[in-house]
Amino acid sequence: MAATRYRRFLKLCEELPKDESKKGRDLGTFLRQRVASAFREGENTQISDPEKCDQMYESLARINSNVYKEKFPRAKDTSFTGVTVEECRILLATGNTDEEKKGLWKTLMERFSSKPEDGTPEKAEK
Repeated sequence: MAATRYRRFLKLCEELPKDESKKGRDLGTFLRQRVASAFREGENTQISDPEKCDQMYESLARINSNVYKEKFPRAKDTSFTGVTVEECRILLATGNTDEEKKGLWKTLMERFSSKPEDGTPEKAEK
């Protein structure tokens, strides 16, 4: 049964995308390393807690197949900050210049530090 689990995890690892903009720190790379560590002996690895192993696999498979993205669709492709997906990629990318990141951070800071026109502090609505 360990061999079957191992093959299932290998297949899942093959399907996980690599984000080249986050070299060495993307989710796919992290999970591949964890699987390699957990199955050091490949198909001969002894699984101490098969139920937990199966739960982990099912959770990762749901994430990989976008179950939650489809179950809970977003109305917009931005967060409460107004940052777009592309802006997030730029901020999180490994290879982008500091100037690009500073420009986006400055824009974000300006969005959240702006004061109302009359100069009075905003009060949270109840």
